[in-house]
Amino acid sequence: MKFLKKYHKWISIIFSLFILMFSVSGIILNHRELFSGIDISRKFLPKQYEYTHWNDAAVKNSIKIGNDSLLIYGDVGIWLCDSTYHSFRDFNSGFAKGIDNRKISKMLITNDKQIIAGTFFGLFRYNRLEKKWNKIQLPVDESRISDIIQVKDTLNILTRSLLLQTKDLKSFKTRILPKPVDYDNKIGLFKTLWVIHSGEIYGTAGKIIVDVIGIILAFLTISGFILFYNKIILKKNKISEFQHKKLIVSNKFNLKWHNKIGWITAAILLITATTGIFLRPPFLIPIANVKVEKIPFSTLDTPNPWFDKLRRILYDSENQKYIIATLDGIYYSDDNFNSNLKKFDCQPPASVMGINVFEKIDSDKILVGSFEGLFLWQPDSNLIIDYITKEYYVPKNVQGPPIGQFMISGMLKNGVDEIICFDYNFGAFSLNPEKSFVSMPKIIENQPISLWNCALEFHTGRIFQFMLRDFYILIVPLVGLAVIFILISGFIVWYKKFK
Repeated sequence: MKFLKKYHKWISIIFSLFILMFSVSGIILNHRELFSGIDISRKFLPKQYEYTHWNDAAVKNSIKIGNDSLLIYGDVGIWLCDSTYHSFRDFNSGFAKGIDNRKISKMLITNDKQIIAGTFFGLFRYNRLEKKWNKIQLPVDESRISDIIQVKDTLNILTRSLLLQTKDLKSFKTRILPKPVDYDNKIGLFKTLWVIHSGEIYGTAGKIIVDVIGIILAFLTISGFILFYNKIILKKNKISEFQHKKLIVSNKFNLKWHNKIGWITAAILLITATTGIFLRPPFLIPIANVKVEKIPFSTLDTPNPWFDKLRRILYDSENQKYIIATLDGIYYSDDNFNSNLKKFDCQPPASVMGINVFEKIDSDKILVGSFEGLFLWQPDSNLIIDYITKEYYVPKNVQGPPIGQFMISGMLKNGVDEIICFDYNFGAFSLNPEKSFVSMPKIIENQPISLWNCALEFHTGRIFQFMLRDFYILIVPLVGLAVIFILISGFIVWYKKFK
């Protein structure tokens, strides 16, 4: 009992700021759209969060809209520039306030010269007369657009779970893609723990429950610290009788509710803490490829085999088949999605965080880029080449972090034959060593970070990378294990003493 009381107190104090940080940031992460209009200047964050030479997924790609005009787009929104990328003009009029509302996943010029953009919060079309973006109403609740392609006269709009097809951007055909061959109706353990941790497992109601859990965790932390502080003051002789009585009343109140709320919510707090530590390395690594049964009556228990798994799409006109990049691998349909999707025998490496580059550059060659690197993939000949080092890809025999030497967040073609890659950490670089990409203009460098993304950096512990370097990945598991010990030790002490 003495051991549990002592370390319950001191571990709580040591990790109190981290626990509060995770509680507040977790609530913000649960409501991205609600907080999407709030931005934070990057000057208030560590230097690693300053834009430097197009890093931090600033750019995903560009499209040509005239002989000497381009639209470059990505997490900094859309910018009009000349063909040499030297003059930039803001092209974001019409999007809602907040940088999160201007994060662009894909842009496309249609056959009839309309400019459309897929964002985190919906599909938009540019009105040339009004010179602003107008939102297009979609027939689904899911608003995050993953990719857009046009096949003949049909636009294919890929969300994270569905395929929408339209010819006029007014009437849409909503399609749940056929299940893959040998589908076992299982879901990734990582995804299961993710939705349990966030509360998404039971939709909006589940999120609100987890929000309340975050508030409770913050209350337990603050009330525990008050008890600790009050005891220190009470040991001092130089306080008045009034102050003494006031502190006694405060202690009684905080102790009563600290214990009562603590033991009532201990189980769900333990579930939240335990699931959280498996969402980051090193605990993430052993579960990354594990599949489990879907939890009945939850959001995961859906007939859609591609729920939250779709990332990119392209059309192979030579072989007349669609190719779909998903979190479970890359599949194809050669009959316009009328039968089960087939998985390619040869799979290029792709990070669990998804594919960021998926472009056909020849009749049988596809560039696949993710945080694992950039690879030239020839599915028909089962050939994979590292496009940056020009070496044949050799699969890894051991599990490790889901990132490679190059963390590719975007790519664009500069001119006829030059390819510019965007590394998440180091920014833009040309595959031609004799050339380089233009410097990032100040007008774009000064773009803020969204409150949601800032909360994500705190919640994952990355905000401390400037101090701890690669050891920052230990923050989440250490704090999670500390919370588990605090909850269990607190419950045992309460049970022994009061029951």
